[in-house]
Amino acid sequence: MRFIFKTRYDQDIDLARHGGHRFWYGLLLAALITAPWWMGDYGLAQLTFILIYGTVGLGLMLLSGYTGLFSIGHAAFLGVGAYTEAVLAAKGWPFPVSMAVAAGLSAAVGVVVGLPALRVKGIYLGIATIAFGFIVEEVLARWESVTGGNSGMNVGPAQALGWAADTGTSFYFVCLVTAVLCTLTVLNLLRSPTGRAFVAIRDSEISAQSMGIHLAYYKTLSFAISAALAGLGGALYAHQIRFLSPDQFNIIQSIDLLLMVVIGGLGSVHGAFLGAIFLIGLPQAISSVKDLLPETLAQAPGLKSVIYGLVLIAFVLFEPLGLYGRWLKIRTWIQLFPFYRKGLFKRQKAFTKSDRLR
Repeated sequence: MRFIFKTRYDQDIDLARHGGHRFWYGLLLAALITAPWWMGDYGLAQLTFILIYGTVGLGLMLLSGYTGLFSIGHAAFLGVGAYTEAVLAAKGWPFPVSMAVAAGLSAAVGVVVGLPALRVKGIYLGIATIAFGFIVEEVLARWESVTGGNSGMNVGPAQALGWAADTGTSFYFVCLVTAVLCTLTVLNLLRSPTGRAFVAIRDSEISAQSMGIHLAYYKTLSFAISAALAGLGGALYAHQIRFLSPDQFNIIQSIDLLLMVVIGGLGSVHGAFLGAIFLIGLPQAISSVKDLLPETLAQAPGLKSVIYGLVLIAFVLFEPLGLYGRWLKIRTWIQLFPFYRKGLFKRQKAFTKSDRLR
């Protein structure tokens, strides 16, 4: 076990807690930077999707994992960012400017959606966000003069100042830089007074309000920041997929995003990227084992949905902290071996929140 004795204030505010963090995260960053030279084109494309969904997952993790507000219509913010980027890119706007506008417009829409969160929560908030998702999908399908409607819309490569990310490698580095900057922003936000207010609201709204936290302001702010990150991911998604249609941002996509953060591990930044790896990797794993299944089962149209459902049920029942929670237990087991506790891998107990006793 590693015991950290802090002797300077710099240690308390440092993102890396010790030298081990600097080494391993530095090694990970080096592997990501050199990925185009040791991965194939297909693997690099999948890694690009992981970075994009990880960026979107950061926003949803901030909203659901740290503020306790669940959105089942988050694909709508992804769609707003994607279509905004597509329209502005077609008009020749530089990529950094159009991406900032996409994030800003998504944040503005998030403020509008966040208003119901001031009065409702739990399942009622979920219903409100589902309704918003249906509205956005219908608007994207009906506003043909801007979005192309159900016929779809082509998107060109990202361009700025005469430079274009028209290859898989160049656009991968754009996604990598964006994901790293968004991750650092979220990490610094979480240790600020704003991030601590989000966590206080998640744990107990009554206690947070009694400490002077303005619930309406921070809930709306959480929705806005989460939507802005989803808009950034949507802008990247538009250039990666190169073709947009309204059915790409339906309720199924929203459920996939929520599934991503739940399985990744609610309440952890790592969980956003672990969930993205799961979301992108599971369909590939299903395709690889189809040949081993009976033909009637392998060709079943609902096979993917059934496997998703079973995996989600398994995580809820046996590992509610998700993939990151399981990794923490494995890491602790390795550190304590052979003196680990027998009940180390048992399911955690869930305690009732104080504001549910009303």
